[in-house]
Amino acid sequence: MTDTAPAPATSPGRDRILDIVGLLARLVLGGVLLYAGLTKVTKPAASALAVQAYQIFPYEIGNYVGYALPIIEVILGAFIVAGLFTRLSALLGTLLMVVFIAGIISAWTRGLSIDCGCFGGGGEIAPEETDYPRRIAEDVGFALAGVWLVVRPRSLASLDRIWFKTP
Repeated sequence: MTDTAPAPATSPGRDRILDIVGLLARLVLGGVLLYAGLTKVTKPAASALAVQAYQIFPYEIGNYVGYALPIIEVILGAFIVAGLFTRLSALLGTLLMVVFIAGIISAWTRGLSIDCGCFGGGGEIAPEETDYPRRIAEDVGFALAGVWLVVRPRSLASLDRIWFKTP
């Protein structure tokens, strides 16, 4: 009779690779949110105009959303990059990407010719300058990074691991 321990559910090498994937997902989703927010946070009126260009909200609500959005992006981006409250932060970041995708699809299907306002700018542009399919594809990629983090929030170099002693 031999004494054999049951095999671990995952190998340490596999866990390390998955932790690296988590780190990359954090840097991609968090980095893009942080960058997008920082490009707009000093120009809140331009951000409000970009939101209003989508013609989804009444003027005043679009104004409030436009002023709040860069701050939300910076906070969420910083939390995700730092790996703090990773699952919740990634969930909120993913939901934000889904909202962005829906907004771009809405503008596209209604025939609006607007800059997405993703990294500043916004407003009407020439129809040939719109790049809706590429922006949608990018946001889908960012959302998938967020889904990864919601499903598996564990990653390298995260504050969750340091502060909350998560594995």
